[in-house]
Amino acid sequence: MASGGGDGPREIEALIDLMARLPGLGPRSARRAVLTLLKRRGALMAPLATAMAQVAVSARDCRICGNIGTADVCAICIDDRRATSEICVVEDVADLWALERAGVFKGRYHVLGGTLSALDAVGPEELRLPDLIARVQGEGIREVILALNATVDGQTTAHYIADALAASGVAITSLAQGVPIGGELDYLDDGTLGAALRARKSF
Repeated sequence: MASGGGDGPREIEALIDLMARLPGLGPRSARRAVLTLLKRRGALMAPLATAMAQVAVSARDCRICGNIGTADVCAICIDDRRATSEICVVEDVADLWALERAGVFKGRYHVLGGTLSALDAVGPEELRLPDLIARVQGEGIREVILALNATVDGQTTAHYIADALAASGVAITSLAQGVPIGGELDYLDDGTLGAALRARKSF
């Protein structure tokens, strides 16, 4: 039975509606993606459904840094080869993964889960800002690198962190050249990210 106003059965329309909620996919792109999956049910759709079901059950937020993995503590946080005196603060897991792809940072991370936003009623308690302050106070951190996106909310959050940690004595730095105003880390190439991290400056 067709859904009201849709082009296909109700179940397929529901899948298209869900896909359309994903970043970068509007209704038309979602419809094309679903039709491709339907045409390749055995080779693509069934394995994708299995993989998504497995990840839905196994995915965990790292209780230390906020990264996403399959254990309570992620592989980065338990890696004893990583520098323990540096924390790189990012807005989202996508930014962490972008820096890891670039392969230029060998310390540890802290994922905020967003940025401060008065317009959206997002305050420090809605983010992982109290956890960051606790980590700096309790883990012997010497440098906090603010790798936040060059947006108004990103820079507002960076200033909040700098003020909150001002009395701690830790060095607070931020990414330097190569990150354009309004730029988001996940969309920058590895070379640009590497240059920005190596040339970081005091905040």
